[in-house]
Amino acid sequence: MKIENPIAERSFAFALQVVELYKLLSAEREFVLSKQLLRSGTSIGANVAEASAAISKRDFAAKMSIASKEARETRYWLQLLTQGGLTQLDLGPALNEANQLVNILTAIVKTAQANLL
Repeated sequence: MKIENPIAERSFAFALQVVELYKLLSAEREFVLSKQLLRSGTSIGANVAEASAAISKRDFAAKMSIASKEARETRYWLQLLTQGGLTQLDLGPALNEANQLVNILTAIVKTAQANLL
């Protein structure tokens, strides 16, 4: 799938990574937090995609803000899985990408909100 938007590409790739992690966590019989991770981790890209079809600057800022919040939630679940000792998987790469997505999306939201003024 070719996407013309770097943050859309990155959030889509991250969603695929989260889907793979979900499969591995399910194989480890970790179901509750893995489902939360799946929901929030795939929601980031979905909201970025929604933002690309925004009907106004305000709508764009709102959708990107939701994507940013979902990235923060995803980071939380990854930290909880790791620090809670609920998996033996190395979640470091996913956690690093979640941190980077939070930073990028936060910058996009700040810029979008400043452009509303």
